[in-house]
Amino acid sequence: MKKLRVLALMHEALIPPDSIEGLTDKDMAPWKTEYDVLFTLEELGHESLILGVCNELDPIGQTLRDWKPHIVFNLLEEFNGQATHIPYILAYFELLKQPYTGCNPLGLSFAYNKALAKKLLSYHDIPMPRFQVFPREQSIQRPKHLSFPLIVKSDTDHGSVGISQASIVRGDRKLKERVEYIHDRIRTDAIVEEYIDGRELYVGVIGNRHLQTLPIWEMFFPRLPDSAPRIATSKIKWDLNYQTKIGLKTRAATNLPRGVPERIARISKRVYRILGQSGYARMDFRLAPDGGIYLLESNPRPDLAYGEDFAESAHKMGIRYEELIQRIVTLGLGYQRQQHNAG
Repeated sequence: MKKLRVLALMHEALIPPDSIEGLTDKDMAPWKTEYDVLFTLEELGHESLILGVCNELDPIGQTLRDWKPHIVFNLLEEFNGQATHIPYILAYFELLKQPYTGCNPLGLSFAYNKALAKKLLSYHDIPMPRFQVFPREQSIQRPKHLSFPLIVKSDTDHGSVGISQASIVRGDRKLKERVEYIHDRIRTDAIVEEYIDGRELYVGVIGNRHLQTLPIWEMFFPRLPDSAPRIATSKIKWDLNYQTKIGLKTRAATNLPRGVPERIARISKRVYRILGQSGYARMDFRLAPDGGIYLLESNPRPDLAYGEDFAESAHKMGIRYEELIQRIVTLGLGYQRQQHNAG
């Protein structure tokens, strides 16, 4: 395997320490992905250079000129405090013909405009819950096509930001309150969709032109109160103590109805292609008790940490973590070559 110069791009606050000796899982949680990727690149024999940035573009350009990396391993999730700026950083790489890992700017931009992505997918008859966008500074009036219960989310944020048990609403007054919460506290437009009760399923997709789906993964909440909706709230996603309290676990989905795995795999690949994604992504689904399949969203920036769902599902089909990281690097290099050939 050819030794590569890999520029690891990340937020300056998430540069991991040289040693993790004596640190707890809670200590490591903010930068675990960065650490795992850097450690693995070293294990693979690549020469890596860490570049932490916050709100200045010049250090990126200067490092590219001085160090001339073969590829940028993009771990940057926000720039100047805005996740929506990341597609522009990737577009900058494309202007410089600089290979990078992960999704391209167009495919990634749909992640920060869920409403536009849903409209496009609806046009292509992808099965999804019915939805409505409530922009800031406009009246909040539920349209007739939306029936309770509903779930209220941010139109742009990921990582379960702004999602709690209170996000599930069952009346117009609560709907108005929760939309106003998203507008005022999260400071984004709100997207409201019909809440689908059922099993929470995740499907990883890897590839550029030739796509591979990973085994279907499922989230379980064994000690969550029976009255609580089974949704991945911000607390469930980020509070390690709460995860232990409710017995949160994820594992390969079993006992799926006949034909469902094949159908989910087909839908996942279609969504990936419709949104123009590349590199890797994760599709989030709900499987209703009646067997209905509903796409919730496509996430082109799933967590790459060792032991997290994406890596675990890859391992389930025989792709070790080191092989996964190398494949992501190879796909980044391959995407750049495809762009050049297309031009």
